[in-house]
Amino acid sequence: MKLVTVEQMMELERNAGVPVPQLMENAGLAVAQEVWLLLGEIAERAILVLVGPGNNGGDGLVAARHLHDWGSKVDVYMLKPRDAEKDDVYRQVVERDIPVKTAAEDNGFQALEETLSRADVVIDGLLGTGRMRPIDGELAEIMRRLAVARQRPLPPHILAVDLPSGVDCDTGAVDPLCVPAELTVALAHSKVGLHALPAAQYCGRIEVADIGIPPALSENLPYELMTAAWARSLLPPRPPEANKGTFGKVLVVAGSTDYIGAAYLAAVGAGRVGAGMVSLACARSIYPIMAAKLVESTLLPLPDVEGFLTGESVHNVLQALDQGYNALLVGCGLGQMGYVQAFIQSLLPRLKDETLRAVVIDADGLNALAGRDQWWQKLTVPAIVTPHPGEMSRLTGLPIADIQSDRLQTAVGQASAWGTTVILKGAHTVVAAPDGRARVSPFANPALASGGTGDVLAGAIAGLVAQGLEPFDAASLAVYLHGRAGEKVRAELGDAGLLAGDLLPALPQVIKELSGR
Repeated sequence: MKLVTVEQMMELERNAGVPVPQLMENAGLAVAQEVWLLLGEIAERAILVLVGPGNNGGDGLVAARHLHDWGSKVDVYMLKPRDAEKDDVYRQVVERDIPVKTAAEDNGFQALEETLSRADVVIDGLLGTGRMRPIDGELAEIMRRLAVARQRPLPPHILAVDLPSGVDCDTGAVDPLCVPAELTVALAHSKVGLHALPAAQYCGRIEVADIGIPPALSENLPYELMTAAWARSLLPPRPPEANKGTFGKVLVVAGSTDYIGAAYLAAVGAGRVGAGMVSLACARSIYPIMAAKLVESTLLPLPDVEGFLTGESVHNVLQALDQGYNALLVGCGLGQMGYVQAFIQSLLPRLKDETLRAVVIDADGLNALAGRDQWWQKLTVPAIVTPHPGEMSRLTGLPIADIQSDRLQTAVGQASAWGTTVILKGAHTVVAAPDGRARVSPFANPALASGGTGDVLAGAIAGLVAQGLEPFDAASLAVYLHGRAGEKVRAELGDAGLLAGDLLPALPQVIKELSGR
């Protein structure tokens, strides 16, 4: 599902070849139809339409007209007066004798209180996608009273036109007075900010409405929301004549005496998404433990110092890669010792792309690169980097607050600057490609805030790379499968207590559900 910024949406409207009044007519009709679907029966149902001064308010007026014509009891409450002689949309409302009040003439907001008290549905058409500004004055009072109505024992349904008023459609920032909607009718395309926190918590269910913009104009939009249908289309085929070589080979370089579990989770994660063969290269000190746990994998013990890899191990890893591995994962649980960093910094520039499709750099692999000048220029094969906000801060020098305030553009910008696929982890994980494309995960799951879940994700990415997916697709599909597996476990266990290992059996179950096999 395509997502747009405010600027991209304005560009679509300018190039649509459809007059603005017609776009408004289409939008208002779509909103009215969603109200009908929400209620099931709309005759004699009380509907309050809150109307702002812009096109968003115009959409609300069109919806009010249709709902009135279909038999609803409609009231219109306007933030600012409109001139019926100059505003055709408003004129059609006046001609139907639909009750209209404006905030300026509503002494003590009594009319608003009365209509709110009997409303079955409130349509929020107050603010559109224009520049976000603090909610104050009469608008603030309207929002406060709407918030109170939402808390009553039998509250009205709240439907937002394009966005809940007070949401920044680009960043996901939310005004303190914003009132959550039960349903948001996104016009033409959902906006990127609606799929970032905190805004995502205010939108309720999002339905995208066609308003008449030619589909061809949207084909090259660079941002999209991950969906089940999209994920299904990317699943690697599983032909009946396949053998283990068909599904690729993964080499995982992970683990240390401090982080034994990271190596296990990453290696099994790669296997659970369908990789044909997974090998773990680990410190010799933990080899006996890993050999007992990873009975399905092959193992390569590496020279270490007190359980941590050193530069002496680089040659061993390169020799192993010459055996035809298709994906390399490096970083999970390696530690941040100086000789670990030397190992990573020596290994990455010496990789060859003869069979290696990509390297996934995770966790301590990223920590080893942080602060290193122009580290991305030393990469010799396609790379996928997987920072959480703290790691992204160390890699870029940006404050975490700045990163989180616009996660999409941070990921897109760094993917372009580094020439790598970037996964900015967290609620609504963002995956960005070097060419400016990005995908946003639909999942925000507190149950995944548990040590080791990132190792499972890193393994899953490598497993999908090994099966032939391009880095951007492999990273995106892994994020989706990982997020959906988290939702599956959460449904069984709840928000607390999920362990990273719980995701491992859930991954193939999710793939099975998607594929229908």
